[in-house]
Amino acid sequence: MQQIFEAINNFFKFVTPVSDFFWDFPTNLSWYANIPILGDFSLAIILLVGSGIYFSIRTGFIQLTHFKRGINLLTQKKKEETGISSLAAFFLSSAMRVGPGNILGVTGAIAVGGPGAIFWMWVSAFFGMATAYVEAVLAQIFKEKKEDEFIGGLPFYGQKLLGNKAWAGIGLSVMYIVYAMCCLPAQGFNVVSSIGQMAEILTGTTISTTSLFYYVVAALIILATAVVVFKGIKRVTEVTDKMVPVMAVVYIVTVLLLVFVNFKSIPLFFASVFGGAFTPQAIFGGAFGTVLAQGVKRGLMSNEAGQGTITMAAGAASCDHPCDQGIVQSIGVFLDTMVICTLTGFVVVMAHLWTGSDPEGWFAMDRLPKFLTSAAELTPGRALNPVVMFLLTLCFCLFAYTCLLGMISFSEIVANRISTKKSFLNGIRILGLFIATFGILCSMAGLDLGNLWAISDLGNILIVFANIPLLYLGANYVFKATKQYKKDANSRFSSKTIDYAEELYWDKK
Repeated sequence: MQQIFEAINNFFKFVTPVSDFFWDFPTNLSWYANIPILGDFSLAIILLVGSGIYFSIRTGFIQLTHFKRGINLLTQKKKEETGISSLAAFFLSSAMRVGPGNILGVTGAIAVGGPGAIFWMWVSAFFGMATAYVEAVLAQIFKEKKEDEFIGGLPFYGQKLLGNKAWAGIGLSVMYIVYAMCCLPAQGFNVVSSIGQMAEILTGTTISTTSLFYYVVAALIILATAVVVFKGIKRVTEVTDKMVPVMAVVYIVTVLLLVFVNFKSIPLFFASVFGGAFTPQAIFGGAFGTVLAQGVKRGLMSNEAGQGTITMAAGAASCDHPCDQGIVQSIGVFLDTMVICTLTGFVVVMAHLWTGSDPEGWFAMDRLPKFLTSAAELTPGRALNPVVMFLLTLCFCLFAYTCLLGMISFSEIVANRISTKKSFLNGIRILGLFIATFGILCSMAGLDLGNLWAISDLGNILIVFANIPLLYLGANYVFKATKQYKKDANSRFSSKTIDYAEELYWDKK
């Protein structure tokens, strides 16, 4: 069996350098890298941040002007006969946005770029809210009705914007499915391993990853996931509706308590973040461009604004106007980065372990141990350490599990662009469960399939390069819809509103 795992890993050796090339291009070219400041920014970062700035200006900074309306939409209680509510779509998208990256990505950004990376994370998120608005509105405009559900998102608006060519929708669907399937193994193991860590905290003993306990937990997780995903998107949203508020509240309250008992270090946090944003400490490389790039990259990869990977949730929602869901999804970026990621930053920065007695030891740790060690440093008294560690590990577990559900569910939604046959859609669900199980078993056996997991990074950047041009192709439709929305948010939307020649779902509503 080990030979099979190693053969798979070796087969995908080419993936990591290809992924790095696309993510770093053109910073990996010496003539470009020598350009002051600009030479630290890859094309991906320029596209994502530049698009966020452009969309913010063209929509009149709608992420600010209509933020309150978005909150009101989330608090409305409506029974939907078709599709899911705006709140359910918000929770479903948050299930994907608020993932392990909110802990691992932020911790990694601070470790490489210093506390100043958080400032640039905020900046990228603010403009990213406008990008999320645009892609969510497009998902709504071009959504389709399927029985008592709505299906929409990147492959659907991509096909329409590219002349309604079937190959475009199929290609974008395959791209997302490959990306999701390559993310599933790590998410599956994150769930199982975090449950194992919680069991160790409760029992005070060390549990081997090859023990019966881990195999039982793995089997139960896969079984529970199968029960949920085979009942469709509405069943998935029922689960995420419960899990997302719990994991968000537990995480926020736990970290706020740590901040409160260490309130004397709050000035240190803000001084480190704002000071490090422009004058980074030498210990982090001392390069302004490094700090800026880390903050932007990790922030965008956490909230996924501009990637199109969350748009399936927006397309599944039932709302009165496409722009309603755009506002709701922009708030999702706010929750992910401005709230969850910032709280992670508070823990890592306020603990200040990189200037402690063993800064080199701290840097050598993996990202999750870095975060947990920092949290332990802020916890008053050793007696409370197990409680804090348990709660934070529980949040990490829920972050990973909701991502697992979301990736399989979104893969099913985009698969409708390829075929609506029930057997095909069930095949996608089975494939997702199989790959998650495969990844769990590999990790439990202590086998590193890093080259296989690197496909998710490659898929990520390819989706960015595919999605951003589509947003510009459809931008005028969004701007016209926004103009109507700002004039009268309760007005009826149709294809005539945006001067679209073909019939839309909205024309039948």
